Amino acid sequence: MGKIGLTEIILILLVVVLLFGGRKIPELMKGIGQGMKEFKKASKFNPEEEKEKEKFQ
Repeated sequence: MGKIGLTEIILILLVVVLLFGGRKIPELMKGIGQGMKEFKKASKFNPEEEKEKEKFQ
């Protein structure tokens, strides 16, 4: 229990296709990718670093 096998992955993908349709999936993946990109960008943000940059400008 706890491991996801090939059958479960195929079942999940089938449900996603049925819910969103084939045309919406690329848009959905693009949105997820942009969200992950923004999350990484925000997680790398360091307020102390910004203060140091402002001092030298």
